[in-house]
Amino acid sequence: MSTNHEAGAFLDRLAATIEARRGRDAESSYVASLLHGGTEKIARKVGEEAVEVVIAALREGPQSLRDESADLLFHLMVLWADAGIGWQDVIGELERREGVSGHEEKRSRSRK
Repeated sequence: MSTNHEAGAFLDRLAATIEARRGRDAESSYVASLLHGGTEKIARKVGEEAVEVVIAALREGPQSLRDESADLLFHLMVLWADAGIGWQDVIGELERREGVSGHEEKRSRSRK
């Protein structure tokens, strides 16, 4: 298992790899093909992966859940890159919510 520092370094490398694929030939790079397809294509892929996570959790067990979760996180990172969001932005938002009731946090978003 990775330490927090190692996990952060890995996510930085993965984000850099995703960014490096932007603008490449869609035939030679899966990430480039997703980015070339635009936000809708990427978002649909994230939805597909999320459904696979649910199925794995309910029917397939921990190893499948781990594998499908990795696919989901990867595709989320591609979607974030498409939107100009980094993984650090998402972690920052989670940190902002730390110690806040989930119910209260949800209510605060509905008021905006």
